[in-house]
Amino acid sequence: MGESSKGKNISKAKAILLFALCSLLSASLAIPAVAFSATIPLPSLQIGLGQADNPGQVSVLLQVVALLTILSLAPAILILMTSFTRLAVVFSFLKHAMGTHQVPPAQIIVGLALFLTLFIMMPVWNKVNENALQPYLNEEISGAEALEAAMYPIRQFMFRQTREKDLALFVKTARLSKPNAPRDVPTSVLIPAFVVSELKTAFIIGFVVYVPFLIIDMVVASVLLSMGMMMLPPIMISLPFKLMLFVLVDGWHLIVGSLVKSFMTG
Repeated sequence: MGESSKGKNISKAKAILLFALCSLLSASLAIPAVAFSATIPLPSLQIGLGQADNPGQVSVLLQVVALLTILSLAPAILILMTSFTRLAVVFSFLKHAMGTHQVPPAQIIVGLALFLTLFIMMPVWNKVNENALQPYLNEEISGAEALEAAMYPIRQFMFRQTREKDLALFVKTARLSKPNAPRDVPTSVLIPAFVVSELKTAFIIGFVVYVPFLIIDMVVASVLLSMGMMMLPPIMISLPFKLMLFVLVDGWHLIVGSLVKSFMTG
């Protein structure tokens, strides 16, 4: 009995000592954090609505909101008002026609289409910079005049690639009077007409690209069927031949060159 009670007292003493050590350690860790927060003030972020002192502050706020809206729509502007649509669709057709669904990866296809878009649209961007951006930064023209000057070369580019049939469709759908000049066509009508024309052109080019690879698939399938090898997938045999044909004719050079020239001569 005496020994057991003595062992219990020793265990209690150890527990009390351990608790004291833990408390001391916690206090020592908390003291530097309090000191750090006391010596280095943390910044605070506040968002709210207040009363403006003059109308200029409201104008600046509206300009910031408009800029953020334009930045959020930048991907759609890049896709729908430039050569990106045609390039991306044709490259997608090419990848499916060759049967290499994972090669090249989608990131490479999109990146190639993006940089080709920058190359094709560079003369347009230069005109926008010279006629709109630089005069606006030098405070020679107002924001509305800069926007109008920036849209002029972009509209010219879209008009060169838009078919009259597609443009007439959207003019008729919008119930507008027949325009006498390109400046009479609203941009909201020109953009969808341009996109439809680009999709049609891309599908035509995709069909032309698809035909040689389709012929190879048909020939290989016929040979395998005549040999009685019906269980062997034709794509396994035709893929090396399609790759060899594409490399021998320098396919990337032909396709990229034809796409770029189609915009330059359009």
